[in-house]
Amino acid sequence: MLERTIEKQLFEQAKKRGGIAYKFITTNRAGIPDRMVCLPGGKIAFIELKAPGKKPRPLQQVRHNELEALGQKVFVIDDMNQIEEVLNAIQNA
Repeated sequence: MLERTIEKQLFEQAKKRGGIAYKFITTNRAGIPDRMVCLPGGKIAFIELKAPGKKPRPLQQVRHNELEALGQKVFVIDDMNQIEEVLNAIQNA
């Protein structure tokens, strides 16, 4: 399974919940998570998408730690089955 397949499913599932999964494209800061998911009620989290079994690169982990230090939620998804669990965690935060 490809990362983009997981990414498309995340986008669709967020949309079904009344939210959106914005794609991040940064030119000045490498390692930023792939998506910012915004759900109703002001629920926001950052999502790093990976191919199955892959882990964030060291620089990505640094960026995740920076965001978490600011109180932001950061999740890594490498399996379609994680999408619902992550979206529930965002919604229930």
